[in-house]
Amino acid sequence: MNMGAVSSQKSVFRTYSQLASGKRINEAKDDAAGLALAQRMRTQETGLKVGSENAGMAIGASNVAESALGGMSDYLQRIRELAVKSMNGINSDADKHVYQSEIDQMKQGIESLARDTSFNEQKLLDGSMADMAVATSPTGSSMHIQMENSTLEALGIADLDVTSKNFSLDTIDKAIDMVSERRSSLGAATNALEHARNFNDLSAIDRLSSRNRIEDLDFPKAISKKKEEEVMGQYRISMLRRQMDHRKSLMTLF
Repeated sequence: MNMGAVSSQKSVFRTYSQLASGKRINEAKDDAAGLALAQRMRTQETGLKVGSENAGMAIGASNVAESALGGMSDYLQRIRELAVKSMNGINSDADKHVYQSEIDQMKQGIESLARDTSFNEQKLLDGSMADMAVATSPTGSSMHIQMENSTLEALGIADLDVTSKNFSLDTIDKAIDMVSERRSSLGAATNALEHARNFNDLSAIDRLSSRNRIEDLDFPKAISKKKEEEVMGQYRISMLRRQMDHRKSLMTLF
């Protein structure tokens, strides 16, 4: 079999392999430069997807923390309401102790939220996670979310007692402001994470589209090429048979 026929068979086999896989590049020899570029795009695409997943988890943690801080805010508003009631001059010492009893229950609720709020077994508001790093980039670089200590001690209301002569509403107001600031900070962080996740998702789709244009097979073109190769192969076989018949005729004459 001549070299042309062998080359034709290899070309037909390659075309069949491409049609079966749906890929233009199945081996490095198909397009070495294209394969290297496609692999780099695949790496970037994978990194973007992981970064998006990390951002999604961080958004979940941020939402849990913000919800807990919302509960603290409700407790603090009730504590302030009770404190203002206790400041009424018509109240007896016994009345103030009744108010303080309910305030102590509210304080326990705040401490419980601070100590028990967690995400993926990680405490969020007890001070053990002051800085949560979130790897949102395919390069591994991180965004940082502040998970502030929100215990009674950190809020400055651990010793809050309306029966004390030194009691002041300023202590409660400062605690309310601290919680509000932390909720605002988490809200801003969540928005940033949403933006990062959306950017990663869109970028991953762009990488996938670009990679597909490099790797994927143009079926109409491949099928047309397959037909052409089949016709050329049949033509070569026909010409080879004619040459063999011609040689036989010559041998007969001699």
